[in-house]
Amino acid sequence: MPGTNLTRVEAQERAAVVKTQRYEITLDLTQGAEQFGATTTVHFSGTPGADTFIDLIADEVHEVTLNGHSLDPAEVFADSRVTLPSLEAENTLTIVSDQRYMNTGEGLHRFQDPADGEVYLYSQFEVPDSRRMFAVFEQPDLKATFEFTVIAPSRWQVVSNQPTPESEPRGAVENALGAGVSEEVSVWRFEPTPIMSSYITAL
Repeated sequence: MPGTNLTRVEAQERAAVVKTQRYEITLDLTQGAEQFGATTTVHFSGTPGADTFIDLIADEVHEVTLNGHSLDPAEVFADSRVTLPSLEAENTLTIVSDQRYMNTGEGLHRFQDPADGEVYLYSQFEVPDSRRMFAVFEQPDLKATFEFTVIAPSRWQVVSNQPTPESEPRGAVENALGAGVSEEVSVWRFEPTPIMSSYITAL
C-alpha cells in the first residue's frame, strides 16, 4: 500500500549494494494549491547487476531514467517504491514526479493563513517522510550531499539547509498558487549540503 515502510532486512540488503553520493533536486512550487513538481537526480555507486529500489510517495511519476535508459513508470513505480534493475558500478538516476502538499505535518506541509491570506510551506522529514517530497534512498545510513533548486513566487522567503542564494527572476506564472492566481516567479539555487541523512534536509 502507499507509504509502505522499509524493514530492517531491506535496509541492510540495500546498503550492501548501494552507496549514495549526491542528490540534485529541483522543486517547482508554482503548480497550484494541491501539487508541486519534483525532479530528482541521484548519483550513486552500486553492485553491478544487482536490483534495488528507491523510495517515493508521489501522485504521479512521469519519467524514470537510469543510466541513460528510460524505464516505464507504470512498470517500476508501485507501493511507494521505484524498482531499479541491473545496476552498474556508477549510476545516475533521474525521476520526474508530481508530489502532493500535505496538511498533516509530513513531507512538505502547506498552510494558508486565514489572517493574512498568505501561503506558508515547511518540511518535516522525521524518518521516513522525505520520500513525500523527492525520490530518495530513505534510510539514515545512506548519506549524501543534497543540492536544492527551488522555483517559487518571487516575493517568498525561501530557506533551506544552506545559506539562501540570490534569486533569479523567471517571469509570471498563471495559477501558481491556485486557480486565478498569477505570480512573478524566481529560482533559488542552493549550494550542496554537507554529507547528511535525508531526514535532516529541510525547506
